[in-house]
Amino acid sequence: MVLFVEKETRNLGCLAPGPLVPCSRNKSLQNATTIPEFHFIQLSEDPDIQTVLFGLFLSMYILALFGNLLFILTVISDCHLHTPMYCFLSNLSMVDIGFISTTVPRVIVDIQTNCPAISYVGCLTQMSLFVIFGCMDDMLLAVMTYDRFVAICHPLYYQVIMNISHCSVLLLGSFILSLVELLLHYVAVITFSNCEDYNEISNFFCGSSEVLKLACFDTVISNIVRYCIGTIFGLLPILGIIFSYFKIVSSIMRSSSSSGNHKIFSTCGSHLSIVCMFYGTALGVYFSSSLSLSPRSNAVASVMYTVVTPMLNPFIYSLRNKHVKTALRKFLSRAF
Repeated sequence: MVLFVEKETRNLGCLAPGPLVPCSRNKSLQNATTIPEFHFIQLSEDPDIQTVLFGLFLSMYILALFGNLLFILTVISDCHLHTPMYCFLSNLSMVDIGFISTTVPRVIVDIQTNCPAISYVGCLTQMSLFVIFGCMDDMLLAVMTYDRFVAICHPLYYQVIMNISHCSVLLLGSFILSLVELLLHYVAVITFSNCEDYNEISNFFCGSSEVLKLACFDTVISNIVRYCIGTIFGLLPILGIIFSYFKIVSSIMRSSSSSGNHKIFSTCGSHLSIVCMFYGTALGVYFSSSLSLSPRSNAVASVMYTVVTPMLNPFIYSLRNKHVKTALRKFLSRAF
């Protein structure tokens, strides 16, 4: 399935000074019995830039953990925020913690050790977590749009429609759909056969599309599998978001209250900015990966939706919402 490499030699290659020279290129070791591995593409081979990247990724990871945890604790501590919208937001923060923790700690370790490699089992594990948390992000953004649609277009029925049972079903359904997408990705990847002498993942993490590119079978089949899964679990949430915002804008256009319209725009603005940033960069990387673009450019673009968006989410929602800012000040005053 994948190339077998001698473990001691691989470790020596990782610790060797200078540019990383994968031990798997040593033809005399190809039949050795040990664990198969993949190698990630490096964002930069310049040692000075590597140091900057280490500090940058570490800072963004700490900031993301701090911001999302603080947002969750703020929502829990204030009973006025125990509403469906903030329930979905706190769940989004928990998913974002898992999403960014799937990739960034590994990148930090790889930069520090100058060894951007991962075992086959480790690659499948990272891919599985990335698919689950990524799909949960998609679904929660769509669910939050639906919540705003009901609140704006059907305000009199909001409490009835968005009750505890309905919200629980939406959250559970998002999780189940994420598991279904993972199963489809896993079946597609686990059955692939690799025929390359050097297994390089064209990104800084294990994604199903990158792993499928190493398969020996016809790339047409690989692309069909990727685009079918992407269409079902990526395009459908986007269509739901577009439809909901179309209805929201139509409702705003029919309204004559300027103060009410301002409140609606302030409520939806934060969510819409996150949706555009997440889907814009994710779709750009998704479709450009099939073109003859630089793998390093795609890896840099992937940082936007895998690292930057989970880091900015809690701050965008907090700074633009007076209820959250009030609850945050109360929480910090009690804590300190």
